[in-house]
Amino acid sequence: MICRSMNANDIEGVYEVEKSAFDDPWSISAIKNELKNALARYLVAVEDDEIVGYIGSWYIIDEAHITNVAVHKNHRGKHIGDKLMSCFIEKCEKDEIDSITLEVRQSNEIAKNLYKKYGFKPGGIRKEYYKDNKEDAIIMWKQVREVI
Repeated sequence: MICRSMNANDIEGVYEVEKSAFDDPWSISAIKNELKNALARYLVAVEDDEIVGYIGSWYIIDEAHITNVAVHKNHRGKHIGDKLMSCFIEKCEKDEIDSITLEVRQSNEIAKNLYKKYGFKPGGIRKEYYKDNKEDAIIMWKQVREVI
């Protein structure tokens, strides 16, 4: 499996991952719009020429905000999310990003454990953040570089 930047040819594959991973997936037009968004940075995980996962973020000055991390349901358990997170953090380091933030469902223990493995720490709660069941989100932060 390799990680690389997303391009226009990846939109359908990313959309298939999105539909597989989420009950309320982003539309294909939303994914297309992200490629036009100057703030957006996306990496895809590719295995045998198939997109099996992706991570999306927005770079806002010296901070990265992760918008989505998704792995196709047929490829879970292969450490793809782990590899994507590792590739993304490496990219942030190269791009001189100081910190990374994200929201994660309070009930998503697998994701929370992955983020903790990479040094993310809880920093707050967004009440009823997820509209599908009004579940709270935990805001997590990771310091990438020392800020003076």
